[in-house]
Amino acid sequence: MSKPARWIVFSLLLAAVVALSFGIGVIVERDSGGTAASPTTEDDTPDFNSLYEIYALLKGEYVDPDRLDPETLYEAAINGMLKSLSDTGTFYVDPITYTTSVMPSGTFEGIGATVTEQDGKIMIVAPIKGTPADKAGIRTGDVILAVDGESTDGWNVEEAVLKIRGPKGTEVNLSIEHSDGETEEVTLTRDEIEVESVTRDPPMGAFEDADGNEVKDLAYVHIRDFSALTASQLRPVLEEIADGGYEGLVLDVRDNPGGLLDATVDVADMFLDGGTILFQVGRDEDEREFSAQSGGEATGIPMVVLVNRFSASGSEVLSAALKDNGRATIIGEKTFGKGTVNVEHRLSEDGGGLFVTIARWLTPDRVLIDGVGIHPDIEVIPSDEDIELRRDAQLLRAIDFLRGE
Repeated sequence: MSKPARWIVFSLLLAAVVALSFGIGVIVERDSGGTAASPTTEDDTPDFNSLYEIYALLKGEYVDPDRLDPETLYEAAINGMLKSLSDTGTFYVDPITYTTSVMPSGTFEGIGATVTEQDGKIMIVAPIKGTPADKAGIRTGDVILAVDGESTDGWNVEEAVLKIRGPKGTEVNLSIEHSDGETEEVTLTRDEIEVESVTRDPPMGAFEDADGNEVKDLAYVHIRDFSALTASQLRPVLEEIADGGYEGLVLDVRDNPGGLLDATVDVADMFLDGGTILFQVGRDEDEREFSAQSGGEATGIPMVVLVNRFSASGSEVLSAALKDNGRATIIGEKTFGKGTVNVEHRLSEDGGGLFVTIARWLTPDRVLIDGVGIHPDIEVIPSDEDIELRRDAQLLRAIDFLRGE
């Protein structure tokens, strides 16, 4: 039974699903029996009988029978089929992991950290303050080498998130490599995490200019992700900003991995007084346009949107909508490049889940987001010195820009 869920998988998609690799240069003993047959039936449905034949032959003849775990082979067959699509938004989740997963509703049970895939590694984007991950000393940039003894090599973001999450009160062991190269084994007790989607505090500390003075003429808002709680959390903040007489707004979606499409559209609508937010294009080139209504909560205040290479999916949709409509200037780095609609199906046979990419997004200017990303109007890449001194060069540039400096 399928359970459609239109959502932007927040997790950021680059790595391919698990696949089998085969060696070359072996001695082959051919079976002279059998004749070649078409791999498909008359109606182009694949004939999977050979898979059962292969399994029977392996079970009866393979030199290392202990390695013939039926569940592993079953999942490898599924993942091998999906890998051929070259689309990491379409992937399989095993039954145990599937039952512990949580959609982006604003709360979840886990360790309290967002992850991404970078250069083939599963990396911590940011721990949520006060969560098990934060209390255990896990920090931005840490690499997760293994989860409960299982290597993360070859995992995509969805696999990592769904493996790390689990019911409140259960434990998960992570093998962590810190940015200084030191490795550590960390055992965390999962908890219920309520994500504070909207905050007024910059991630690196106080809202200050280059001289260390508190910025009082401009407003700052950080959107961590797009959940069912985002719009309701953002609305009163924008009303407060409107009453505060601020001369400009810094909207920060750095490290924002996305979330619900409806929440993303609702947030964009708050800053736009009409215009296109995005186009959605399906498999038959059918197109749907999402448009902003008039009378948003913050349509007049000058604004900058901060992005970085970890800004993905919903944050890219929002940034492109504000950029293409001439509503905001984008400052930072080129974004991640994840722009697909994924639908979740609960498999009736094994209880697992299949996530299928059914459409892609285009910006209001009809530019493909997926695999491309959003290019900033003003590029600011933090230097090694910025990182060492914890100096937020992108935020400082936004302050100067809004002040006309």
